[in-house]
Amino acid sequence: MGWDTALFVGLLGHSLGLLWIIVPAVLLGIVVGAIPGFSAQNTLIILLPVTLTMDVDTALTFMVALYCATHLGSGIPAILVNMPGTGGAAATCLDGYPMTQKGKAQQALVVCFIASTVGGLITSMATLALLPHLAQMGLYLRSVEMVVIMLFGLVLIAAIAAKDLLKALIAGFFGLLIGVIGTDHIYATPRATFGFLELYDGVPLIPALIGLFAISEALMMVEEKMLVRTDGKPSRAAQWKETIEGVQLSIKHWWQIVWTAFIGLFIGIIPGAGASIASFVAYQQSRMFSKTPELYGTGHPQGVIAPEAANNGVTSGTLVPLMAIGVPGGSTAAVMMVVLQYHGVVLGPRLFTDQPLLAYGIFVSMCVSYLVMLLTIVPLARYMSQVVLIPTQYLVPSILSLTIIGAFANRGYAFDMALAIVFGVIGFIARKTNYHVTAILIGIILGPLFEQYFVRSLRIGQGDLMILFSSTLGNVLWAFLALSLLLPWLRTRQQRRATAKEAN
Repeated sequence: MGWDTALFVGLLGHSLGLLWIIVPAVLLGIVVGAIPGFSAQNTLIILLPVTLTMDVDTALTFMVALYCATHLGSGIPAILVNMPGTGGAAATCLDGYPMTQKGKAQQALVVCFIASTVGGLITSMATLALLPHLAQMGLYLRSVEMVVIMLFGLVLIAAIAAKDLLKALIAGFFGLLIGVIGTDHIYATPRATFGFLELYDGVPLIPALIGLFAISEALMMVEEKMLVRTDGKPSRAAQWKETIEGVQLSIKHWWQIVWTAFIGLFIGIIPGAGASIASFVAYQQSRMFSKTPELYGTGHPQGVIAPEAANNGVTSGTLVPLMAIGVPGGSTAAVMMVVLQYHGVVLGPRLFTDQPLLAYGIFVSMCVSYLVMLLTIVPLARYMSQVVLIPTQYLVPSILSLTIIGAFANRGYAFDMALAIVFGVIGFIARKTNYHVTAILIGIILGPLFEQYFVRSLRIGQGDLMILFSSTLGNVLWAFLALSLLLPWLRTRQQRRATAKEAN
């Protein structure tokens, strides 16, 4: 069925008619995303009996709106209290929290919200227009290409190492060692599980994330009376001026939102990749190609824009393989597939001709959801930013209670609560000794995936390393990786030459 204006208008009218379900789904999604440890996947599983009673269009719209909103909501605690709601917001902490410490929490939240909603909206519209072509993209990205994509994220450890090379590399390799805990990918032999069956599937991400960021940060807060030091001055009320400044910053860096959102879209199309990888890759690329890479990690707005635009670009990407070939792009998409199959929907290429209202409608509903978020969440930034003025004696117990529950909620194991506390102690020691917890988390997330795709590539090539350079697309990605590493070095060299000439 060809794409035309009449079809789009019909789909838009249908989605607007579902605002009654989109608005509550968005509000619920923002709350779920803002609580570390809770996710769209777990929430949709809990609400599965409810969604099964709805008609398929309403159920799918509800799930999509909630899914998109959780990605936006996860950036709120990352910016305000240095605790990402999900793995996709971990990179947001690198510059979001320093902005808060500088007294720019409101601007950081506005930049986060606009980057998230506009990035998600642009990629949703692009997916709607290019869906048949994007559906083929997942077929071209194999293990060889995925090895290079993982390296893009792992290179961020080297970028963090610019401040303290030895400590950042130690932290990164420590994360990689933790990441290989579990059964290996070939013989299913347990490695460093210490007899715990709960570790056979590897170290669960949610307890690691909660421990390294949330619990360790809460322990650091105990030493301070307030998150943001007022130096004895009375705290001033939030003003609309700061919201406007955040909007102006977002408009100034509009191109940054666009290209990092498309990084998220393309990575989202790859089944199993997800928002964590997309946000780290986008942050690394944003820093590498920036004219001022030294500002990243100090409270730079572009360091908030890149991961937030990317992790919301992922949302439409993960649904492409689900709708086009019947393969869920992530765990949340897998829950959606259960609901679709319950209603007898046959996924695949024929879906776009047999049920275009459903196949294309999901992406129109996504566009409408992002518009609702943009109009509702941005004005609330001025009130959310006041959280940092709550004394830590009240804030710390609340954070610890919610995060420990979040660690349990993911898999339902009491073991995960203890594991989160262990990671909390590790994270606290790392912070006190100036080791970067983000480098540890990158190793935990990307290490197992890199090993999986690397070993698979070697098996395909029968042990020949040249298999990594056997793909045209893979070689193009290798070239981009080399360029992203060389560019900062060349820029630094040029700046030194210019400084030397001025000195002479």
